[in-house]
Amino acid sequence: MPRYKLTLEYDGTPFVGWQRQENGLSVQQVLEEAVKAFCGEDVTVFGSGRTDAGVHAIGQVAHITLNKSHPADTVRRAINQHLIPHLVAVLDVEDVADDFHARFSAESRSYRYRIVNRRARLALDRNRAWHVPLPLDAGAMHEAAQSLLGKHDFTTFRSVKCQAKSPVKTLDEVSVERRGEEVWLYTRAQSFMHNQVRAIVGSLKMVGEGKWPVGQIAEALAACERTACGPTAPACGLYFDTVTFGARRYGPDGKPD
Repeated sequence: MPRYKLTLEYDGTPFVGWQRQENGLSVQQVLEEAVKAFCGEDVTVFGSGRTDAGVHAIGQVAHITLNKSHPADTVRRAINQHLIPHLVAVLDVEDVADDFHARFSAESRSYRYRIVNRRARLALDRNRAWHVPLPLDAGAMHEAAQSLLGKHDFTTFRSVKCQAKSPVKTLDEVSVERRGEEVWLYTRAQSFMHNQVRAIVGSLKMVGEGKWPVGQIAEALAACERTACGPTAPACGLYFDTVTFGARRYGPDGKPD
């Protein structure tokens, strides 16, 4: 049975998140409906990560398995046609082996977070960035963020709704930089917990505004207490950025061979 890897972008504003839910329209649902309209097959679209309501994607990866083979570009064009008018686009489609799994074959995932740091309110970037009017010290934010690198118990930055089995995660990369009137945070890891990136951004904003000293991020991490965390940043500034895949092989059930 042919399997296809899909690379996607979407505006998460109108969706309840990636995963199908009963309380509204999801990205997964509109993709599955588009595939059904294209080839008549009922499929499950497996994503590399589950984004929350309002979170966007630049390079989300998913896969589908069909009964009948089609050229990859035909799959891309047909799904995109049936996605209209939803704010989801299939950027690329590749034929992959039947042991490829968008979630379980992924070796790392990265997110970026956009803050527009200016006095004037947002017009064009409304729902696509966090508007912070007070000046931010991006250098101090970057310095503070380095204490989060490596393997730690991230209980402080874990949502109370998080269903992860363990709060221990490893951040392979985290950086903060200013780009004109914008401040961007970039982070990469094998996996993240629910709201982890947004909780980190909200705490780093406190440092950027001078309300927290640089060392308070390390103290908050060590506390392993949700009460030590700053406010959670809004979903609108968060983007699922990229996924990397290695040579690990997985079966159709997602279990290692």
